Amino acid sequence: MNPISVYPGHPFPLGATWDNEGVNFAVYAENATGVDLCLFDPENPAYESVNIRVKERTNHVWHVYVPGLQPGQLYGYRVYGPYDPENGHRFNPNKLLIDPYAKAISGTIQWHDSLFGYEVGHPDGDLSFSETDSAPYIPKSVVIDHNFDWEGVQQPNIPYHESIIYEAHLKGFTRQHPDIPEHLRGTYAALAHPVTIQYLKDLGITAVELMPVHHFVADRHLVDRGLTNYWGYNSIGFFAPDVRYSSTSGPGQQVAEFKSMVKELHRNGIEVILDVVYNHTAEGNQLGPTLSFRGIDNASYYRLADGRYYMDYTGTGNTLNAMMPNVLRLIMDSLRYWVLEMHVDGFRFDLASTLARELHEVDRLGSFFDIIHQDPVISQVKLIAEPWDIGEGGYQVGKFPPGWAEWNGKYRDCIRDYWRGADSMLGEFAERFTGSSDLYKEDYRRPTASINFITAHDGFTLHDLVSYHEKHNEANGEFNNDGETHNRSWNCGVEGPTDDAAIMQLRNQQKRNFLATLFLSQGVPMLVAGDELSRTQGGNNNAYCQDNEVSWIDWQDADKDLLRFTQKLIQLRKEHPVFCRRRWFKGQPIKGIGLEDIAWFLPEGIEMGEDAWRSDFARSLAVYLNGRGLRSVGPRGEHIIDDSFYIIFNAYHDSLDYLLPSEIYGTRWIKILDTATAEVEDEETEYLASSLVPVAGRSVVVLLSPLTAQQKKEHEQKKGARRTV
Repeated sequence: MNPISVYPGHPFPLGATWDNEGVNFAVYAENATGVDLCLFDPENPAYESVNIRVKERTNHVWHVYVPGLQPGQLYGYRVYGPYDPENGHRFNPNKLLIDPYAKAISGTIQWHDSLFGYEVGHPDGDLSFSETDSAPYIPKSVVIDHNFDWEGVQQPNIPYHESIIYEAHLKGFTRQHPDIPEHLRGTYAALAHPVTIQYLKDLGITAVELMPVHHFVADRHLVDRGLTNYWGYNSIGFFAPDVRYSSTSGPGQQVAEFKSMVKELHRNGIEVILDVVYNHTAEGNQLGPTLSFRGIDNASYYRLADGRYYMDYTGTGNTLNAMMPNVLRLIMDSLRYWVLEMHVDGFRFDLASTLARELHEVDRLGSFFDIIHQDPVISQVKLIAEPWDIGEGGYQVGKFPPGWAEWNGKYRDCIRDYWRGADSMLGEFAERFTGSSDLYKEDYRRPTASINFITAHDGFTLHDLVSYHEKHNEANGEFNNDGETHNRSWNCGVEGPTDDAAIMQLRNQQKRNFLATLFLSQGVPMLVAGDELSRTQGGNNNAYCQDNEVSWIDWQDADKDLLRFTQKLIQLRKEHPVFCRRRWFKGQPIKGIGLEDIAWFLPEGIEMGEDAWRSDFARSLAVYLNGRGLRSVGPRGEHIIDDSFYIIFNAYHDSLDYLLPSEIYGTRWIKILDTATAEVEDEETEYLASSLVPVAGRSVVVLLSPLTAQQKKEHEQKKGARRTV
């Protein structure tokens, strides 16, 4: 490359910004004494072809403008300063560094001892100093072209109470799909393929929640064992979509492919939520590599303990210091970028309690939440917390501020316990089924603050939840010591695969019980990709390192019966607002009707008393949901009513006859769902008030009482009156 001229440039925006005439580079490094910008030739990216000393510094931001550079340019930084680990400084200009604001990263880490700031194997450990150049082994940052034609496609903006979330791994979802071209499988383009989109639409979900797509690092100890970091919770680039999920090979083209994916999903009414990991980075503890933040300004990015060591609330070796203004800015800039430039619809924050920590304790009013709450962009998208970390006091379910939804771990645990027959209180089951008001109501939050789930990527699949009592993680190479031991699972009598028809039938019925409970509960349901197909991981409940058939969806052996059942369940939920209320039940009579909006019954047809709620051995109950008790209006202010429902839950091992309540609750009831028969029925079986309904052991029966002609007429009159006002 010929000698090039440079201009002072600007400190804002951070990162590399192309303006059609050249590129402005800006990087924050408060404690640095010098910064070199290194440019690389794509034909020979091992060593820089141009090294530019950055001379301009404004408020701790080093900046330079290089005219003539184009999108696709590869670059990195070398940063100078004290190498003094005991005081928190680990500058080493022998290490090429990834730009924290890189919008694309060219490839993946090639593990080598030179990637560490110290000499690996030296008796002084991380206090030693490595003089080996790491440039040949680290991927390069990429200048990108931000221009993209969205063709006028708008974001769906689906309200929470209408949302149905589908958690998926971008690669594993399509990697084995026979109807997607092989060269596209496992990529952003595959998720946007018409076959994939049609499947998602037929299923009925409204949002895909993608496991991490920020550029991440596969841990060295995994690579050395022939494994990898499949899940991706090891970020190193908070602005860069990971290159491994791109079907194209040109530098930076993964950005346009990601945008195309979002555009096609939006065109079909499906939102995109990203699982994001801002609590730590891939650089690990003091013995980890120097890839980016550590070498740019270790003390300005991480929470340190006694200078040399790292606070670790995540179990990954380090914790980003969200108390530092530059780190808060990094996180906010990243979130805004994904909303404004990439058009995503929301975020699920991994180990979100870590971000709330100020000093040591979790502070629910931490700076992170204050800033998000006032941000005009970020505050308007879906914000979902994983409300725990591994630190002391880190379990914060129900403690996040208004405006946040949470993965409701208490919902998961309670519903699992109920259906496996564990001793548990029916009162808690009722709380979880109705939106967990004990967790969210007092802070002016709504039922939609609860993201309900039975399974997630972390843990057993739904099929394995009813097929295994113990974890079977031997393939991970950690002697089955990794993963959760207490899974609240039940194998139905045999551990793992079986040919016993009775056990297979019971397992299928239990899967339907879990799904029916999930989609009929108040709150926002989250389904894990493949659970509707009976996907199995062979009992592995921690498949984070299994980038293979263990984790990928097996489309050839998909359980089509369970898929049809799930589709009908989701359709039932979407057709009836009684299952997706915007406001809490009050348990009080409705004016002009005299019936409560909700009532709970014993098998004998009488309402539940205090003793029944406190019983830890009771297994059966029924709930009446009054379709005229929604107490909310539609998007145009219209009054909403629905059919009424009577749902019978029988976790007892034997069948029971349920006595329906008197005719004031409903004169006729139509059975529309029975998990014992795998049918969502077409109005065939009817029961009159005060009659007996046979309910099989370990099953759910759903009965519908349709609105009468008179009720519909009254409803239309109310709507007309409201329009007149």
